[in-house]
Amino acid sequence: MEQHFEFTQQISSRTNNLSGLQEFCTNLMVQSPEKVFQSFDFTSLSENSLISLIKRDDLQMKEVEVWENILKWGLAQNSTLIPDPSTWTDDDFKKMKVTLQNCIPLVRFFCLSSKEFTYKVRPYQKLLSNQFYEELLNSYLDPDSVSVYNVLLPRKIVTRSPPLENTAQVVDSLIVDSSIVSKISSWIDKTVDNKFANISEYKFELLLRGSRDGFTPKKFHELCDGKYNTVTFIKIKGSEEIIGGYNPLIWKSSVGTWGKTKESFIFSFKGKNIKDAIISNVKDEKYAIYCRSICGPFFGSDIFITACSESANYTNTWCRKFYYEKEIRKTTDEFSMEDYEVFQIKKQ
Repeated sequence: MEQHFEFTQQISSRTNNLSGLQEFCTNLMVQSPEKVFQSFDFTSLSENSLISLIKRDDLQMKEVEVWENILKWGLAQNSTLIPDPSTWTDDDFKKMKVTLQNCIPLVRFFCLSSKEFTYKVRPYQKLLSNQFYEELLNSYLDPDSVSVYNVLLPRKIVTRSPPLENTAQVVDSLIVDSSIVSKISSWIDKTVDNKFANISEYKFELLLRGSRDGFTPKKFHELCDGKYNTVTFIKIKGSEEIIGGYNPLIWKSSVGTWGKTKESFIFSFKGKNIKDAIISNVKDEKYAIYCRSICGPFFGSDIFITACSESANYTNTWCRKFYYEKEIRKTTDEFSMEDYEVFQIKKQ
């Protein structure tokens, strides 16, 4: 039946008496959407068949691809429209909005990255209600914002690589678990909450662990210099606190140089409870990151980690508000590190 899927699907969708065949077709589309969409003209799907597909939590397709295929289907139902939305009139948008009125609510827009939103959704802004679009836009400007809408959770994508059965396989960490990893992923993608991030989209590659590699600037620079997109987790000794930061730039050994970026942020967690998490975005991007041979991961003087020499253990470690928006600790006292880890984050 897979070889003649288009015919099978069309026959099954014409009657309610072939529910078993309909279920087979839907399951095939859910598990192997690329095969189906490449093998036949999916725009011939009925609206009910399309809805039964895109409402599934287990649809094995990236959300941006779901959105793109819905738009293709909508265009096929309106043959007078051309694909470029910049040429559409208000009437064109109204026509397309009516066509897709039952499909658009099933798209998990809050799961999209900021780049996907900018290039794939914003040109079609008029297909969405003003209030919904404003909330969606705000979710990228303020990752801590909460939507009044019933936001759908990410689809349950099955990773094709070795199965992620436990936290250790998601991220090889002695400090954080999958909930914190997911939260960090959502902040990097500028989504609104940890529940909208898909952990399997990222690979957290361990570069350094203090308890394994030592607590010296020399070892930090040896293992982490030249690496883009790193996140540092620090477990504070004698407490449940976890602090850290995300650096999209490279670390490097130098006499003392500042790294400029508006994408970095620092954070704190009270143990592994993400409800009380604090994210602090960089305020003065000229002083986001500081690199020096006697320093460890150093975020704008707000997370301050130095030693008296490259080969000595860290002696000066504290958090004080300077170049980032918020305080991430209630105290400015020095702290000792129970352990710290640095990961490079890569898209899978």
